[in-house]
Amino acid sequence: MIDFRSDTVTKPTAPMLDAMFHAQVGDDVFGEDTSINALEEKVANMFGMEAAIFCPSGTMTNQIAIKCHTQPGDEIICDRLSHIYQYEGGGIGFNSGCSVHLIDGNYGRINAGQVEAAINNKNDVHKAYSKLVSLENTANRGGGSCYNFEDILEIKKVCDANDLFFHLDGARLFNALVAKNETPKQYGEVFDSISICISKGLGAPVGSLLLGSKNFISKARRIRKVFGGGMRQAGYLAAACIYALDNHVQRLKEDHEHAFQIANILKKKDFVGEIFTVETNIIIFEVKGRMTAAEMEARLQKNNIGVIAISKTQVRMVTHLDVSASMINETIQVLNDL
Repeated sequence: MIDFRSDTVTKPTAPMLDAMFHAQVGDDVFGEDTSINALEEKVANMFGMEAAIFCPSGTMTNQIAIKCHTQPGDEIICDRLSHIYQYEGGGIGFNSGCSVHLIDGNYGRINAGQVEAAINNKNDVHKAYSKLVSLENTANRGGGSCYNFEDILEIKKVCDANDLFFHLDGARLFNALVAKNETPKQYGEVFDSISICISKGLGAPVGSLLLGSKNFISKARRIRKVFGGGMRQAGYLAAACIYALDNHVQRLKEDHEHAFQIANILKKKDFVGEIFTVETNIIIFEVKGRMTAAEMEARLQKNNIGVIAISKTQVRMVTHLDVSASMINETIQVLNDL
């Protein structure tokens, strides 16, 4: 199957498997896994932040960050399409006892004015304490949309002026860095905490990291243990992440180009309505007229092409390193025949 359902479906390449096979490992809970230690140091240095912690998933890194930054009864400000709200199983309430102030942003992106308007008066006993602002870059449900860095800086000013922590769900941050020609250190200078995922476009089988200050990551280690995320000889996974960071970042440009090619074909189809602006590796488009989103998913499935109908009217396709140029050409041919 040509699998566009998600960039989480990637399999390790042969060189990545070789790196995993030769990994030096130990007990990470004791701090003795040299591959994990090397990965955490590498990523912290990459972003210019003090420390990092390796976790099984981006959901865990996000939820740990929220738990570290808040107390029960606090409120988190984020876009209504944010992964932390939509796709983490109600973890904000379950794990941290926090409420959420949802902003109706622009394709998953919020701005400084919206954040400022969402901050509660801390002297009003009826209101929760506004404590954390969380951004998602790229925004999954925004069609892989990217923030302009100047807009992030403006939100940072609002956070500083109102004593709010600033977190980034950077599950696909490297896609944004490549698309916008930005650097990790730009982000490390702005955010109090950053979650990055290596098991999406970068192609590792498992793994995300949370970055922050030494004190923050020390607290995060305790919370990771409470969440059941303490791992032992997980250096085999860390070795895959190191390989991905060294070899798979710049090739994200190929995924972006493949997404552009598919979007250009979809624009010509009479059953396709709005197509979210394609900036990275995600294509979200409206299906209308002679078929529904579910019917389109089923018809593509019959041609061994996997997509996801994310609503009654929308389909999502995600390009990644396991989708080759020849697969894109085959997909375009099938789309042309629909």
